[in-house]
Amino acid sequence: MAKIYSKKTLVTNTMKPKKETVSFLLNYSKALSIIKVNKMSFEIMAN
Repeated sequence: MAKIYSKKTLVTNTMKPKKETVSFLLNYSKALSIIKVNKMSFEIMAN
């Protein structure tokens, strides 16, 4: 089993997200607000 863990990882450069994608997701999460009232929740976009 030690040989299995000593192999290279399966993550390659092609699987990494672009900087633009990460930036988009971070900006989206900053603009999203979720307000909970009793049992209901409301999602509000700040943009």
